[in-house]
Amino acid sequence: MNVLGQIFRKLKSFIFKLRRSPFPKSPNIHVSKDFIIGKYRNLFIGNHSTKITIKAKVHFKEFCNITVTNGAELTIKENVFFNNYTSLNCLEKIEIGENCQIGEGVKFYDHNHLFTTSPVIEVNKYEFSTAPIIVGKNCWLGSNVTILKGVNIGDNVIIGANNLIYKSIPSNTIIKAKVDYFIDNIER
Repeated sequence: MNVLGQIFRKLKSFIFKLRRSPFPKSPNIHVSKDFIIGKYRNLFIGNHSTKITIKAKVHFKEFCNITVTNGAELTIKENVFFNNYTSLNCLEKIEIGENCQIGEGVKFYDHNHLFTTSPVIEVNKYEFSTAPIIVGKNCWLGSNVTILKGVNIGDNVIIGANNLIYKSIPSNTIIKAKVDYFIDNIER
Protein backbone atom coordinates (compact mmCIF):
# COMPACT_ATOMS: atom_id res chain seq x y z
CA MET A 1 0.00 0.00 0.00
CA ASN A 2 1.36 3.42 -0.85
CA VAL A 3 2.07 6.12 1.74
CA LEU A 4 -0.92 8.25 0.72
CA GLY A 5 -3.26 5.27 1.15
CA GLN A 6 -1.86 4.57 4.62
CA ILE A 7 -2.34 8.21 5.65
CA PHE A 8 -5.93 8.15 4.35
CA ARG A 9 -6.72 4.95 6.32
CA LYS A 10 -5.28 6.43 9.53
CA LEU A 11 -7.18 9.69 9.04
CA LYS A 12 -10.42 7.83 8.35
CA SER A 13 -9.90 5.69 11.48
CA PHE A 14 -9.20 8.82 13.57
CA ILE A 15 -12.33 10.60 12.31
CA PHE A 16 -14.40 7.45 12.92
CA LYS A 17 -13.27 7.41 16.56
CA LEU A 18 -14.19 11.07 17.02
CA ARG A 19 -17.73 10.81 15.71
CA ARG A 20 -20.60 10.96 18.16
CA SER A 21 -23.01 8.12 18.74
CA PRO A 22 -26.45 8.71 17.19
CA PHE A 23 -28.03 7.30 20.38
CA PRO A 24 -28.82 9.43 23.44
CA LYS A 25 -26.75 8.99 26.58
CA SER A 26 -28.52 6.67 28.99
CA PRO A 27 -27.46 4.03 31.53
CA ASN A 28 -29.59 1.51 29.58
CA ILE A 29 -28.02 2.16 26.16
CA HIS A 30 -24.80 0.28 25.38
CA VAL A 31 -23.50 0.65 21.83
CA SER A 32 -20.10 -0.62 20.67
CA LYS A 33 -17.65 2.06 19.60
CA ASP A 34 -17.27 0.42 16.18
CA PHE A 35 -21.03 0.57 15.43
CA ILE A 36 -21.66 1.95 11.93
CA ILE A 37 -24.92 3.41 10.64
CA GLY A 38 -25.21 5.02 7.22
CA LYS A 39 -26.67 8.32 6.13
CA TYR A 40 -30.37 9.18 5.98
CA ARG A 41 -31.26 7.13 9.04
CA ASN A 42 -34.30 7.59 11.24
CA LEU A 43 -33.89 6.90 14.97
CA PHE A 44 -36.74 7.12 17.47
CA ILE A 45 -35.57 6.16 20.94
CA GLY A 46 -37.90 6.24 23.96
CA ASN A 47 -37.08 7.46 27.46
CA HIS A 48 -34.53 6.14 29.99
CA SER A 49 -36.53 2.91 30.43
CA THR A 50 -35.59 1.94 26.87
CA LYS A 51 -32.86 -0.74 26.72
CA ILE A 52 -30.52 -0.93 23.73
CA THR A 53 -27.48 -3.18 23.43
CA ILE A 54 -25.51 -3.19 20.18
CA LYS A 55 -22.36 -5.33 20.25
CA ALA A 56 -19.16 -5.09 18.17
CA LYS A 57 -19.04 -5.09 14.35
CA VAL A 58 -22.68 -4.13 13.74
CA HIS A 59 -23.20 -2.25 10.49
CA PHE A 60 -26.36 -0.59 9.15
CA LYS A 61 -26.21 0.77 5.60
CA GLU A 62 -28.26 3.78 4.45
CA PHE A 63 -31.95 4.72 4.83
CA CYS A 64 -32.48 2.54 7.91
CA ASN A 65 -35.13 3.02 10.60
CA ILE A 66 -34.70 2.08 14.27
CA THR A 67 -37.64 2.63 16.62
CA VAL A 68 -37.38 1.52 20.25
CA THR A 69 -40.18 2.92 22.41
CA ASN A 70 -40.42 3.50 26.16
CA GLY A 71 -39.66 0.31 28.09
CA ALA A 72 -38.79 -1.71 24.96
CA GLU A 73 -35.58 -3.71 24.52
CA LEU A 74 -33.41 -4.02 21.40
CA THR A 75 -30.39 -6.36 21.43
CA ILE A 76 -28.11 -6.87 18.43
CA LYS A 77 -25.20 -9.23 18.98
CA GLU A 78 -21.77 -9.26 17.31
CA ASN A 79 -21.05 -9.08 13.60
CA VAL A 80 -24.54 -8.33 12.23
CA PHE A 81 -24.99 -6.58 8.88
CA PHE A 82 -28.16 -4.68 7.91
CA ASN A 83 -28.52 -3.65 4.28
CA ASN A 84 -30.25 -0.48 3.01
CA TYR A 85 -33.84 0.30 4.04
CA THR A 86 -33.92 -2.05 7.04
CA SER A 87 -36.58 -1.19 9.63
CA LEU A 88 -36.60 -2.32 13.28
CA ASN A 89 -39.86 -1.42 15.06
CA CYS A 90 -39.59 -2.42 18.70
CA LEU A 91 -42.38 -1.83 21.22
CA GLU A 92 -41.51 -4.83 23.43
CA LYS A 93 -38.38 -6.81 22.45
CA ILE A 94 -36.29 -7.62 19.39
CA GLU A 95 -33.11 -9.68 19.69
CA ILE A 96 -30.82 -10.59 16.78
CA GLY A 97 -28.03 -13.16 17.26
CA GLU A 98 -24.44 -12.93 16.11
CA ASN A 99 -23.23 -13.33 12.52
CA CYS A 100 -26.56 -12.52 10.85
CA GLN A 101 -27.00 -10.89 7.46
CA ILE A 102 -30.15 -8.84 6.96
CA GLY A 103 -31.06 -8.08 3.35
CA GLU A 104 -32.31 -4.87 1.82
CA GLY A 105 -35.79 -3.75 2.86
CA VAL A 106 -36.18 -6.25 5.72
CA LYS A 107 -38.74 -5.18 8.36
CA PHE A 108 -39.23 -6.30 11.96
CA TYR A 109 -42.52 -5.58 13.82
CA ASP A 110 -42.87 -6.92 17.38
CA HIS A 111 -46.38 -5.46 17.61
CA ASN A 112 -49.72 -5.16 15.88
CA HIS A 113 -52.44 -2.51 16.15
CA LEU A 114 -55.44 -3.42 18.27
CA PHE A 115 -58.76 -3.36 16.44
CA THR A 116 -62.45 -4.02 16.90
CA THR A 117 -64.85 -5.61 14.41
CA SER A 118 -68.23 -4.65 15.79
CA PRO A 119 -70.19 -2.92 14.42
CA VAL A 120 -67.49 -2.07 11.83
CA ILE A 121 -63.75 -2.67 11.61
CA GLU A 122 -61.94 0.03 13.52
CA VAL A 123 -58.14 0.06 13.91
CA ASN A 124 -56.72 1.78 16.97
CA LYS A 125 -53.79 4.04 16.04
CA TYR A 126 -52.28 4.16 19.53
CA GLU A 127 -52.84 0.75 21.17
CA PHE A 128 -50.95 -2.42 20.32
CA SER A 129 -50.56 -6.09 21.13
CA THR A 130 -46.89 -7.11 21.39
CA ALA A 131 -44.73 -10.23 21.49
CA PRO A 132 -40.91 -10.55 21.23
CA ILE A 133 -39.01 -11.36 18.06
CA ILE A 134 -35.90 -13.51 18.55
CA VAL A 135 -33.51 -14.27 15.67
CA GLY A 136 -30.80 -16.88 16.33
CA LYS A 137 -27.20 -16.77 15.20
CA ASN A 138 -25.84 -17.28 11.66
CA CYS A 139 -29.10 -16.37 9.93
CA TRP A 140 -29.57 -14.78 6.52
CA LEU A 141 -32.80 -12.88 5.83
CA GLY A 142 -33.20 -12.09 2.13
CA SER A 143 -34.44 -8.82 0.68
CA ASN A 144 -37.93 -7.60 1.61
CA VAL A 145 -38.56 -10.19 4.31
CA THR A 146 -41.03 -9.08 7.02
CA ILE A 147 -40.85 -10.60 10.51
CA LEU A 148 -43.98 -10.25 12.66
CA LYS A 149 -44.52 -10.30 16.43
CA GLY A 150 -43.99 -13.47 18.42
CA VAL A 151 -41.65 -15.10 15.89
CA ASN A 152 -38.66 -17.07 17.13
CA ILE A 153 -36.14 -17.93 14.39
CA GLY A 154 -33.60 -20.62 15.28
CA ASP A 155 -29.88 -20.70 14.46
CA ASN A 156 -28.55 -21.24 10.93
CA VAL A 157 -31.73 -20.23 9.10
CA ILE A 158 -31.98 -18.82 5.58
CA ILE A 159 -35.17 -16.98 4.64
CA GLY A 160 -35.59 -16.25 0.94
CA ALA A 161 -36.57 -12.86 -0.44
CA ASN A 162 -40.13 -11.51 -0.12
CA ASN A 163 -41.32 -13.87 2.61
CA LEU A 164 -43.77 -12.85 5.35
CA ILE A 165 -42.71 -14.67 8.53
CA TYR A 166 -45.59 -14.98 11.00
CA LYS A 167 -44.69 -18.35 12.59
CA SER A 168 -41.57 -19.46 14.42
CA ILE A 169 -38.90 -21.30 12.41
CA PRO A 170 -36.68 -24.10 13.78
CA SER A 171 -32.88 -24.09 13.50
CA ASN A 172 -31.14 -25.36 10.35
CA THR A 173 -34.01 -24.48 8.03
CA ILE A 174 -34.32 -22.80 4.62
CA ILE A 175 -37.56 -20.94 3.91
CA LYS A 176 -38.53 -20.33 0.28
CA ALA A 177 -41.71 -18.84 -1.10
CA LYS A 178 -43.71 -21.28 -3.20
CA VAL A 179 -44.21 -19.36 -6.39
CA ASP A 180 -45.11 -20.85 -9.72
CA TYR A 181 -44.54 -18.92 -12.91
CA PHE A 182 -46.43 -19.42 -16.13
CA ILE A 183 -44.34 -18.32 -19.06
CA ASP A 184 -46.12 -17.90 -22.34
CA ASN A 185 -43.83 -17.49 -25.31
CA ILE A 186 -45.29 -15.41 -28.06
CA GLU A 187 -43.96 -16.37 -31.45
CA ARG A 188 -44.08 -13.94 -34.29
